[in-house]
Order: sequence, then C-alpha cells, then structure tokens
Amino acid sequence: MIPSSAAKASYSTLKNGAEKTAIVLMNMGGPEHTSGVKSFLTNLFSDQDLMKLPMQKYTAPLMAHRRTPKVEHHYSEIGGGSPIKKWTTIQGKMLEERLNNNSANENYKAYIAFRYTPPSTEHTVKELVAAGIQRAIAFTQYPQYSCSTTGSSLNELYRQVKKYDPERTIQWSLIDRWPTHPLFIKALANKVSEGLKKFSPEDRNDTIILFSAHSLPMNVVNRGDCYPAEVAATAQATMECLKIHNSFRVVWQSQVGPLPWLGPEALATLKGYASLGKKNILLVPIAFTSDHIETLYELDIEYAEHAKESGITNLHRADSFNDDPLFADALAALVKEHEASERISTHQWPLRCPKCTNEACHLSREFFLNSN
Repeated sequence: MIPSSAAKASYSTLKNGAEKTAIVLMNMGGPEHTSGVKSFLTNLFSDQDLMKLPMQKYTAPLMAHRRTPKVEHHYSEIGGGSPIKKWTTIQGKMLEERLNNNSANENYKAYIAFRYTPPSTEHTVKELVAAGIQRAIAFTQYPQYSCSTTGSSLNELYRQVKKYDPERTIQWSLIDRWPTHPLFIKALANKVSEGLKKFSPEDRNDTIILFSAHSLPMNVVNRGDCYPAEVAATAQATMECLKIHNSFRVVWQSQVGPLPWLGPEALATLKGYASLGKKNILLVPIAFTSDHIETLYELDIEYAEHAKESGITNLHRADSFNDDPLFADALAALVKEHEASERISTHQWPLRCPKCTNEACHLSREFFLNSN
C-alpha cells in the first residue's frame, strides 16, 4: 500500500516552469444525440473498472444492442440527448473566469475528459500534450468518490497518460472528492431551500427531503467502496447547513439488472411513503453536478408519474447546479485550496478498498503518487 505521505511527494516541482495549468473536468459523459446512445452504452459496458463480464469484448456490445432502443426512447423524452457536455463546458468557463480573475492573463484553462462519450480522456490527454501543457489537475465532477466513477476515470487517465505522455512532460495532481466542502454544501443547501419554496407554506414544514444518488451493486459496496458514507456525509452536512427540521433520507436510484443493489431504492421509497399517507416530497439530486438523464428523465418523468399514481400530490425536485454562480465559486475554491495544500491527492485516495482486486487501482496510485 502506498503511504499517505506519498500524496505530498514532489509537489513542489509541479508549479515550476508551467505557464498554464489545465483543469481537467472528469465525468461519465452522455450522448448528445440519440444516435450516440449505442456507442455510449457499449463504452460503459466495456469498462472493466466498472464491471467485469464474461467475454466482455463480445458481451458488452450485445448488452448495448439490447438496451439501446429503450435508452434512446428515454433520451427522446428529454429532447433527444444529454445536456451534460453543454453544462460542463459552461461550468468550465465559469471556473476559468474565477481562477483567472476575469483578466487577460489566463493562467488556467478548463478541459473536459468524459469516460464514455467525446471528448474522451484519450482525446484530452493528447490535446494537452500537443498544447505543451506542463501542469494539470484532474478534477472529478463526482463530489463523492466511488471506484465505479472517479476511480474508473482516474484509472483511465493513468492508462492514457502512460500511453501518450511516457516521458511525463505533464505533471498531474488530483481533486478526487469533495463531499463536504463548505461552499458545495452551501450551494446544495440553497437548491434545497429553493426547492422547498415550490410547496405551499402550510405544506413546507411537513415535506420529506429525499437526497437521491446513483446506486451501487452490493458487491461493490461490500468490497469497501466509500461512496455510501460520503453521500451520507453530504446529506448530513446539507441539513446542518439548512438548520431546518424537515425529515430526510438518502435514497438510491438507477438500479439495473437482477443483482442486489444498495437501497433503499428511490422509487420504492416514494411508493412506501405514499402508502403511509405522505403527500409532500422533495427530491434532491445529491451526486450530480448538472442535469442529465438521471434527473431529467428518471426523476422528473418516471418518478413523477409513479408518485402521482401512488397518491403523492406534491412531488418536486430541487434544481441541479448547471450554471449556478455559487457552485462555480465552490469549484474555484476547491482548485485554489488544492493548489495551496501542495498535495497530489486527498488523504483518502492512496488507500484502496480493503477487498480491492483491481490491479489498475494499484497501478494508477503508484503512477500518480510516486512518479512526479
């Protein structure tokens, strides 16, 4: 295991000689048009950091082929594609403005590296090398760390940097999680407050707040993934920031397939509260930094329909961050604090899951922590 002190090793060299720092915003991505759904699903099911399938080279395209028509329909219901690239681009520009203090001296430039859709990690690493960038920060856009999300993205970054920058001309550091950062929590609390205003004054105090995050298979949870704990920490910190007395729960969405997943499942929770006579519920996307299919289709359309059928008369969703200025302030603060910390990563990232069997997790940590 790599000692946590390695996360600070050789950081002093990272700032030397670099004229511009690249901030690489990492996320899963999403198809901009329905024509890209099959490719998106194929890339997702092919990700061995996310899932391991028998004969994955062949089963992944077959699984994607089977699911494509249904997922294409979902995207058609939200306008034909995912807005995640649009919002990430906007957030990157807002981040640049804050880091560069709106001056002509542009010391920071934002890039995007998506895991399953363009611009891919491979594309962005090649772009940075071609541009002569010497300093880069991989900035996960998943506030809470999971091996299935940030872990997969950083493993892919390791593979592409090793391939396209073998001489290590770019020196990297990582913002690998930020579940309780004060400005992030304040921005999220503001969204909850705005969401509660969608209820009448007489219903507002009785509204149940459901913080919803993408679920994980239980075999990932049992391996020691820290995602459930970090999501819960975000929810608790948000409620403490709000200083309100509404009841709340963390729920989990987007389960697929027959294997056990982390619960309680969001839709089942809605139906359960409906059976208990609860009528007022606010859904809060807690692990997403912008709108995409999980908010626009799953929460806004699918869950709303089921809630209405179950007898919940007031179901609303807190808005996603998208182009929220306070959220952009939070992103900028995270970068500034990361730079000031002189660390390669957080204290948590060097420690793998206790039951980790993925060699890529070891290699990526060794690569970034010990090779600068």
